[in-house]
Amino acid sequence: QVQLVESGGGMVQAGGSLKLSCAAAGGNFKRYFMGWFRQTPGKEREFVASITDNGGSTYYENSVKGRFTITRDNTKNILSLQMNGLTPDDTAVYYCAARQYYSHSTRASDYFAWGQGTQVTVSS
Repeated sequence: QVQLVESGGGMVQAGGSLKLSCAAAGGNFKRYFMGWFRQTPGKEREFVASITDNGGSTYYENSVKGRFTITRDNTKNILSLQMNGLTPDDTAVYYCAARQYYSHSTRASDYFAWGQGTQVTVSS
């Protein structure tokens, strides 16, 4: 069973940048389709970005396209999310997640393993 631990969250002013990391232990990281989701109080967890097992393809939610970049290092078992041009609307708890199938999915229920989340707060 894979364990995921996020880091890198914090508080930043609008227009700033943050880089989130997700370290994977156990399981077989290089065979998982990986994703980032975010959640605000009272709302469902929403898709942010995802990446195929070999990093060859990436997918983004429309509001983060051109600002966020998802990458992975299969030699270090690390998933990353570079976030630039942050706005207050990006404020949320960010989660990394693993999916056992190779196909893309934006549904949280299609991911079998989750980290504990890291808080990102963007002030105006």
